[in-house]
Amino acid sequence: MKDIVHARLDKQTREIMRRLQRRHGWSDSELVRYGIRALGEMELPTGERGQRIIGLGEFASGIDDLGSNKEHLDGFGR
Repeated sequence: MKDIVHARLDKQTREIMRRLQRRHGWSDSELVRYGIRALGEMELPTGERGQRIIGLGEFASGIDDLGSNKEHLDGFGR
């Protein structure tokens, strides 16, 4: 392996890392490799950007963010 990565971890991330290492017996390097691969598997298809709510669909209204966009919910339930 040629590439070396240095990273600063906050306390919460470091605790997660240590827990995973104890549970699986992984080294720092193995944990980083597995994490990067897992994120690569979850990557959005080319052309899609930003965060979307998983399971959010488009319905008869044709508005795909109807349930998550506060502008659409203004006055709802009054």
